[in-house]
Amino acid sequence: MQQTFEAWITPLMIGSLILFMCFIIWDLARKSKAGKFGTIMLFIVLGAGMLGYVIKVVITYAMENGAV
Repeated sequence: MQQTFEAWITPLMIGSLILFMCFIIWDLARKSKAGKFGTIMLFIVLGAGMLGYVIKVVITYAMENGAV
């Protein structure tokens, strides 16, 4: 039962955290009046860590299922 719960809740919570961090970046850009270029740069620089995690999950999934 616990493994099933963890298998469902972990991706859900990590996805929620990523969405919340995107909101934080957007709010930071809005409050600092960064403009379009500044907002894009904030998302690229601050979102790089989130993107790295997503890429890691995709690669791990592909390797476990023999796609690579």
